[in-house]
Amino acid sequence: MTRIPDTEASPVLRTDYSDDRAWEQLCALIQRPAMFRANVAFVSDRSYEGLTVAQIADAVPAAFRHSFIFVADETAIRHSEHPLLVIDLGDEPGRTFRVIPSEMWGVENNLSIANMDFHEFADNVEDDGVFRGFK
Repeated sequence: MTRIPDTEASPVLRTDYSDDRAWEQLCALIQRPAMFRANVAFVSDRSYEGLTVAQIADAVPAAFRHSFIFVADETAIRHSEHPLLVIDLGDEPGRTFRVIPSEMWGVENNLSIANMDFHEFADNVEDDGVFRGFK
């Protein structure tokens, strides 16, 4: 299996290739100006197609600089809100939640500088498991 690249910016790993237009739209939504921007690198490589959470965790290099990874899976591509999967690689490896693109900046910015912990976002998702901001 191909190792996930250890980019300086937080990776957004594409695992669904069913709709290129939806992927491009998702990338544009993530980059849309908000209060702040998520510092991300888009990783689109068919060798990651269909990977599970466990397989993604196994593909992360040992010295990976990030404690989490964003995943553009089938749900993120097909769902109208494009909620990306966020996988914890640090405190509770394999724990997940989803985040809408307009709230990614808060997740990425705060987790990247350890200003907040993964659980602070994961524990504040709505009933459908999606983080849409703090209420």
